[in-house]
Parts: sequence; structure tokens; C-alpha cells
Amino acid sequence: MKAANLLKAILYAVALPAILVLIWWAATLGAKNFFVPTPGMLVSTFAETWFGDRILTDVLPSIGRLIVGVVSAIVLGIVAGLLIGSVRWLRALTEPVLEFFRAIPPPVLVPVLMLLMGITDSMKVVVIISGCIWPVLLNTIEGVRAIDSVLSDSSHTYGITGAARVRYLVLPSAAPQIMAGVRQCLSIGLILMVISEMFASSSGLGFTIVQFQRSFAIPEMWSGIVILGLIGVAMSFIFQYTERRILRWYHGLREVENAA
Repeated sequence: MKAANLLKAILYAVALPAILVLIWWAATLGAKNFFVPTPGMLVSTFAETWFGDRILTDVLPSIGRLIVGVVSAIVLGIVAGLLIGSVRWLRALTEPVLEFFRAIPPPVLVPVLMLLMGITDSMKVVVIISGCIWPVLLNTIEGVRAIDSVLSDSSHTYGITGAARVRYLVLPSAAPQIMAGVRQCLSIGLILMVISEMFASSSGLGFTIVQFQRSFAIPEMWSGIVILGLIGVAMSFIFQYTERRILRWYHGLREVENAA
């Protein structure tokens, strides 16, 4: 039964991409469009371009900055969200400021951060954090505010306070909304990673893709876009696995409710 479910999941995962590649192959069959390579050309270009030194000089440094930025944003967002969501007066005090900074598109901060921090890896990480932190922070605040009042009163009655209250009541109750914010921040982080590397950088995926575009290396440019998509798919699978582990109780409760 498990093998059949696994096979079914694999088929669902590869069916649509396979169909799209077939459509792409049929549309480019016999055509000679300079701006749209054929699937075969893209595969060969992908191997020639990225299976070499560029993995060490461009791909891995970009992934490293992405991981540091996203993880930092998640940690900062959860900690600050727990604090702000738990203290009513602090939430009222910070809400206007949070809404102001949330409305600022992170890419416009790139020139400012370049002036303040210089063209460094730290600047690129801060750009990622500046955009990724908001969905985690705001979802954490709302998750804390939505804690069931009966559970909250019961915890006070039994003397569950401090770190124990956060661990056994606040975090589990807010976890579904926190994970929703984390899902949003992953895609934002990938976008900001590319944008931060497009400005005054000498390495990274964003820089390399722009260089390919400027030199009219179109197949190489498309291969860079494909590798970004593959990174996004890998992040999505990792997130889904992690979410199922963390919210195992939540998904089980939903299944019971749906069955009833």
C-alpha cells in the first residue's frame, strides 16, 4: 500500500512537468528561435555551464547566503512575534511602525544598504532578512493572538507560566500560522537573493544570469533560470517534509475532523 502511494505521489509530481516539456519540445521542433532554446540544447548547456567551477563560485555561495538569511529571518520573526503577540501594550505600540516597514518593498533598500554596509555578503544577507522577516513576524503575532482563551485560562489555573507556557501552549497553538509565514518567506528569500546579487556584485546566480543576458548567451541565461527553479523546488520539498513532522498533530486533527 505504501509503495503504491509513493508511486502515485511520484507520478503526480512528474506528470505535469513532463507534459510541459513535451509541449515545449513540440513547439520548438524545427524552429530556430534565438531567444528560446530547445529542451535538448538547454540540457546540454545546463551541464556544460553548471557542472564545473560555477557550482563553487556562484551556486553554493548563493545558496549559503539564502540559507543564512532565511534562517535568521525565521528565528528573529518567531522570537519577536512571540514577544509582541504576548504583550498587548507592546503590540499596540509597534503596530504602526511594523505596518510602515512592511509596506516598503525590500528591493528599494538595496542601494541604501549598499551605502551603509558596502558591497559585501553581509549586505546581501540583510537584504534577504529585510523581506523574509515580515510574513513570519506577522503570522506569529496573529497566531499568538488567536490562542484559545479556554486553553490560556487553563494554563494560568494550573500555574503553567514562563518558558513552559511558551513551549507547551503558545508555540503549538501558533505553529500552523507560523509555518504559513515560513512558506511565504522561502519564495521571498529566493527572489531577494537574486536581486541582491544583481546590484554591484561579482559572483552569485543573480550576477551570472545578468552577465549571460548582457552577453547574449541566451541558452546559458535560461539554464541559470532553471537552476533557480530547481532550488525553489528543493526548498518546497524540504519545507513540506519539515511541516509534516512539526505539524503532525495538526494534520491528524484535521483528518479526524474531515472524517467526522
